[in-house]
Amino acid sequence: MKYTFSPALSPVDQYLPLAQTADDCGFTHAALPDAVFYPEKVNEDYPYTSDGKRFWTADTPWLEPWVAIPAMAAVTKRLAFCTSVMKLAIRNPLLVARTVQSAAVLAEGRVVLGVGLGWIPEEFEWCGTDYKTRGKRANEAIEIIRLLLDGGMVEYHGEHYSFDRLQISPAPRQRVPLYVGGHSKPAIRRAVKYADGWTSAMLTTPEIKQLIAEIRGALKDAGREKDPFEFQVTCVDAFDKDGFKRLEDVGVTDVIVQPWLFYGVAINGTLQEKQDGLKRFAEQVIHAD
Repeated sequence: MKYTFSPALSPVDQYLPLAQTADDCGFTHAALPDAVFYPEKVNEDYPYTSDGKRFWTADTPWLEPWVAIPAMAAVTKRLAFCTSVMKLAIRNPLLVARTVQSAAVLAEGRVVLGVGLGWIPEEFEWCGTDYKTRGKRANEAIEIIRLLLDGGMVEYHGEHYSFDRLQISPAPRQRVPLYVGGHSKPAIRRAVKYADGWTSAMLTTPEIKQLIAEIRGALKDAGREKDPFEFQVTCVDAFDKDGFKRLEDVGVTDVIVQPWLFYGVAINGTLQEKQDGLKRFAEQVIHAD
């Protein structure tokens, strides 16, 4: 089992020291969320709360993940970094490929690209992209990013994106893993067709078990049952070694956690409290016999 910590919603001056502590404690990754801006009003419900309301406010601090990742990588040695998840469909894939390539090269391979569609119509409209075609455009974007990160001269001519021969250099020396997020049937199809792993939003252990079984069935149907494939989850009912063992038993390979929450420290807790939470979790879970 891999353990990924998330600094999401924390004050931005905590990101680097938390990454250093997580690196020392044996966490595998840091998961960086993506929020471009906070629309005062939105025309869709947030899909991962029971009432459809956002659980953060306009004043909640966020960082652009592809700025935070190189900064955190510069002060760590082993910790890798993943976007959880980047809203791919509101961005131009050529620019995304250049950004990911640069971060992967500078971080010497310690980068995972986690992608999703995005759910806020205003983000699409105000970034100049189409909300209704986000799924098809994300599929093309993944194909484009894969081509460019593999290196060499490439071209692409799709329904939504088209360009003649071009190249981004240098190509990362190590292949950048790509995870797809989402719980819907199209998201699962996207993960099975394009990805090295699947990543979830907030789910219970039974929900995770059901979705992993569904994804494994789809992987088998696609002839990919023997391919390496990561199941990265955020679980709302696993808090200790036993809970994470149950997740491992149903096929989870990586858990995203904010360990300080398990020990009564809130998102607005002090840096020291959160660092103590990382250390305590490492002792009680990661390195426990």
